[in-house]
Amino acid sequence: MGKPIARLSADRATIAAPPREAFGPHIEREVEVATHAWHFAVLVEIANFRSLRRFVGPLRADGVASDVAGLIHMMFPSGSVRVAGRGLIELLLCDDSRERLEGVLREVRGAFARPIDIDGEMFTIELWIGSGAVQAVNHDEIRLLEEAEEALDDARTDGGVIAREVAINASTPEQLALVRELQEAIVGGQLFLQYQPKIHVRRQEVSGVEALIRWRHPERGLVMPGDFIPLAEESEHILDLTIWTLRQVIGDQLILAEAGHDVPIFINIAGVLLANPRFVHLACSLVEESGAKIGFEITETSVIRDPASAIANLKTFAEIGITISIDDYGAGLSSLAYLKQLPARELKIDKLFVTQLTSSNRDPLIVRSTIDLAHALEMEVVAEGVETQAALALLAVMGCDMAQGFLISRPIGLDALIKYLEHGRANASSVISALNGRFTPSWRR
Repeated sequence: MGKPIARLSADRATIAAPPREAFGPHIEREVEVATHAWHFAVLVEIANFRSLRRFVGPLRADGVASDVAGLIHMMFPSGSVRVAGRGLIELLLCDDSRERLEGVLREVRGAFARPIDIDGEMFTIELWIGSGAVQAVNHDEIRLLEEAEEALDDARTDGGVIAREVAINASTPEQLALVRELQEAIVGGQLFLQYQPKIHVRRQEVSGVEALIRWRHPERGLVMPGDFIPLAEESEHILDLTIWTLRQVIGDQLILAEAGHDVPIFINIAGVLLANPRFVHLACSLVEESGAKIGFEITETSVIRDPASAIANLKTFAEIGITISIDDYGAGLSSLAYLKQLPARELKIDKLFVTQLTSSNRDPLIVRSTIDLAHALEMEVVAEGVETQAALALLAVMGCDMAQGFLISRPIGLDALIKYLEHGRANASSVISALNGRFTPSWRR
């Protein structure tokens, strides 16, 4: 392995870069995010990497990016630096001011403005630099990196340094009004919950319920979740909304337990909250103090936002007894790299595959392989969107553990849920009546 960059040119101050061995392929550091107003992503690419490789050889050239990353790490020790590809370095930073990004870009460009010493030879390192900035309240690491990637593409074309700002989706006046009114709805009793049961196919009983939030607006009437939850996720209201939901669910779960129906209730957790220390602390305190049986449904894409923090916090939730369920599996980026790390006990197959189960040739194969994969990882499988007896029967043949959908029950209020649970085994048996051995799925013929 070649020596790291040891110094800049003779007319500049000497800087000893940390050896690559200290970092490996990645140089990572926790970024302090709690009080900063802005998040930055800076992508630095060695523009003349191919030329360098011809002069220093392929083995040494592969180490140049690590050397450059080492110097950038020394310049910004509070940030997170990693080698993201051959000749590509990624820097993540936070600060209170948007103007700080301009200074960062000037410092990076200035540090490599003159030739540097690589193993005793002076070489010019030409850079393309693309960056993205986003306010903390709208922080989404995936969108931030995508913005930086687009800026880097522009830099490759135009040369120099390109800075972009993440564009927050333009909201209509009605959407802006909903955002303003949501906080009043949270504290003013306009929100309510409905519950959708799921049945265990083999045991023929209700094994849990999912909580679904609803908003009864005094003037607009019923506001659908798809109209206000994305707005809440883009604002600071998602924390208050989720904590309200958790408190309500805990109270309702204890009511169910007192009525003899001690089944867990699951709530959906937005990805932005998985890395929020305040949410993690509040959620753990509420669940531990109540002793209620609670589950959190999360999506894979929510984990990808900040894998290290998300996985660590999910393990914390699991340790105090919260059941982790992977929601909408297959609808987004299904990554085994993340799946095997999650402390999940359930995997929910997205309804897109379930609703077409009996009318598609490929979907049954995808569902069956997903069930086998989940079982191999010691998870139970829930099929969402079950609407027909034929789909339920096919899922049972495949070994699916649980089913949820309109065939089992539509979302209902707490009182109706208690009545449903009082006849739980009868309800479950009625919807599983198609499992009489006479159903032969076409994909197995």
